[in-house]
Amino acid sequence: MGTRSSMLQEEEITEIQKETGFSSNQIVRLYSRFTNLDKSDQGFLRRADFLRIPELAINPLGDRIVHAFFKESNSDTVNFREFMRVLARFRPVKKNAQKNKLNDREEKLKFAFKMYDLDGDDLISRDELLNVLHMMVGANISDEQLGSIADRTISEVDLDDDKNISFDEFVKAMERVDVEQKMSIRFLN
Repeated sequence: MGTRSSMLQEEEITEIQKETGFSSNQIVRLYSRFTNLDKSDQGFLRRADFLRIPELAINPLGDRIVHAFFKESNSDTVNFREFMRVLARFRPVKKNAQKNKLNDREEKLKFAFKMYDLDGDDLISRDELLNVLHMMVGANISDEQLGSIADRTISEVDLDDDKNISFDEFVKAMERVDVEQKMSIRFLN
């Protein structure tokens, strides 16, 4: 999986299939997309490569999503396997399909939680919530209104009154949300 000229080997495809739940055709298509993004032809992507994806460039949380790819790799580059592990969290959950750890409800919720937990302390503070709200709505809502939304959200979700939202509180607040559907991207077969 080094340079663009190399192709995925059949055993690599099989391993990625087992790990992520993607079909062989989906893996090949995503590998093609990965190599097209890899402008340096090094077998990995950098932050700038991701920001060339139009859907991420216009997404208000695009930078947070890109950050998640690099958190997976613990590096300033992302290889194809790491790329696939992050994308697997957005693979639709099909009824009666073999379960896959990367895209089960808990993993999707962990991913969503990390979008809000800007400092990585496993808590969402009022300031972090405000920052993400600002990213999402920009100047369309006043600071006062955003503060009110953040305060109300924390008061409704914060069960232990520590003025933060823990992962467990986040999960409880999301009980009625169809996360499996809302955090899914349709990948072509």
